[in-house]
Amino acid sequence: MASALMTIGVKAMQANYAALQTTGHNIANANVDGYSRQSATLTTAPGQFTGSGYLGRGVDVSSVVRAHDEFLTREAANARSLAAMDTARLEQLRRLETVFAGGEAGLGHAAGQFLNAFVDLGNRPSDPAARQVVLGRAADLAARFAGAGSALDQMQAAVGAELRAAVGRVNDLARGIAEANQRIAAQRGLGQPANDLLDERERLIAQLSDLVQVSRVDAGDGTLSLFVGGGQRLVLGVGADTFSVEADPADPSRFAIALTEGSLKRTIDEGSLGGGSIAGLLRFQNQDLVDGRNLVGRMATAIGAAVNEQQARGLTLQPPLGTIAGSDLFEFGGPQAQAHATNARGPGGAFLGSVALTVTDPYALAASDYELRQDTSVPGNWLVTRLTDGTQVSIANGGVVDGVQISVAGAQPGDRFLLQPVGRAAAGFKRLLDDPRDLAAAAPLVARQAPGNTGTASVASLSVGVAPLPVPGATARVTFTNDTGSYAWDLLDGGGNLLASGTGLWQAGQPIPAPPVDINGFSLRLAGVPRTGDILTVEPTPAAAVATNNGNALQMLALRDAALVGGRSIAEGYGQAMADIGVRVQGSRSAADISSAVAAQAEQARASQSGVNLDEEAARLIQFQQSYQAAAKVLQVAQSILETLLSTAGR
Repeated sequence: MASALMTIGVKAMQANYAALQTTGHNIANANVDGYSRQSATLTTAPGQFTGSGYLGRGVDVSSVVRAHDEFLTREAANARSLAAMDTARLEQLRRLETVFAGGEAGLGHAAGQFLNAFVDLGNRPSDPAARQVVLGRAADLAARFAGAGSALDQMQAAVGAELRAAVGRVNDLARGIAEANQRIAAQRGLGQPANDLLDERERLIAQLSDLVQVSRVDAGDGTLSLFVGGGQRLVLGVGADTFSVEADPADPSRFAIALTEGSLKRTIDEGSLGGGSIAGLLRFQNQDLVDGRNLVGRMATAIGAAVNEQQARGLTLQPPLGTIAGSDLFEFGGPQAQAHATNARGPGGAFLGSVALTVTDPYALAASDYELRQDTSVPGNWLVTRLTDGTQVSIANGGVVDGVQISVAGAQPGDRFLLQPVGRAAAGFKRLLDDPRDLAAAAPLVARQAPGNTGTASVASLSVGVAPLPVPGATARVTFTNDTGSYAWDLLDGGGNLLASGTGLWQAGQPIPAPPVDINGFSLRLAGVPRTGDILTVEPTPAAAVATNNGNALQMLALRDAALVGGRSIAEGYGQAMADIGVRVQGSRSAADISSAVAAQAEQARASQSGVNLDEEAARLIQFQQSYQAAAKVLQVAQSILETLLSTAGR
């Protein structure tokens, strides 16, 4: 009788001690990230049958379980992945924003200062100081573009370094999860859950979720499998596959993530990763950084090509005067075409197909890369897709798209190419001229009015639109045949021989000749009104007048307000580029704030179910302490009864 009561007391003490130990374990781990609250599960011991009914046999500790909600845990992990992706992209965008600085530090200011320098050169075309200022401003502009290109290259390298570090961490975590799976499965065979190991595995998965979003499938043996990129396995039971950083098959200068399964290596598409800092880095690299390169590159190509073209249309101060046309002032990177890594190759490993790109109209360039692949709807044609907006154009083996001539040679069915018309323009941007006399400030042609003209017409401007002139050394003579603007024109060679002639009609505000007529590559605008018999002559600039002629310098100055960049001036184009990047930063900041708040709420919801509340644990500690003391009292009473029985029996 006493022994049964003693057994009940011992069991009660053991059960309450287990509850006290579990509560103490909770208190000790209250500040451990990812720890799940544990509790001892007590069950009533089966009663002993007697003739008078069942007598109780105390309590048993059946298990120690962890407070864990699978749904909330998964939601918290997914929310962490999205927050990590948005945060990683925001950090990179903030770096990109520094390339598009405003004020005097910006590319737009440097371009404006360079073109404004032609004001003084136009006023004093032979002044060495004015020419030197232009070269100095040109050097500053070139340095700004080259610096921007270098900064973008450094960002690309930084993305690669961060990806490699993140991939190394992913591989370590995947191996850790696989090892945890193995230990959990081994301990599960003992019949009880490995609570602390399960928490450790959840912590590893949470850390992995910061890097890449995973989906999980639980197995009956206590292990789980993790999948990434729309179903590709990362952890399967006790085995783990590995991530690696590879060259992007479309563009070797960029990076891609590959997953190795045994001997098979698969490139994972950025869009299928879903979340995690790796997805954020890849999104920045493949979208924001590419767009940033193209925005800077379009500006570099537009201003570099426009200045070089205008420079070629003028005359320098190099002897013999009047004969030396201007040479390029700037050098910048040209368009590139990248063959996809899967394109057909010859026996030596070289690609069979190639694509050549030539900029034909720098003013029509778009800030975009393009994809070129076979047009399945038109046999023999190629489909060009502008990647910024998805616009598609079908061309034959050669065609012009957005100011770029595309020539395809030797390409095989299934081949594809990444076209980068302006992406590399800023890299290596530099000034080529050092001698101030090499600046072509003088125009190759001058216009004059006949002394006997009776009208009020005068030369407002003369611009040359081609280089070299179609007929070098030729003189054009325009004779007005009535008072309403009708005229006849003759083009004479240096010996006075007639080369071409024609007629036209001048109207106020319209040039001579009216397009599409071309007399000798020039456009003449008038102020005032001509009369019958008035004569205007456009002839080669005399050698003696080259030093004082400012015609080409004024045309250079006119580039300041010309629609060079996507239908906008340089200043407006740069402002638009700044706004584009600024909007991305603001949008990314909002997304990061929202996703971080959602992640915090999801973690709070998980912690409310699984976390440790110290107030509650303190209350339980007192409860189990009192229960333990009561159990000890039961044991004390049983001992007293036993002693009484023994004493009675001994008399």
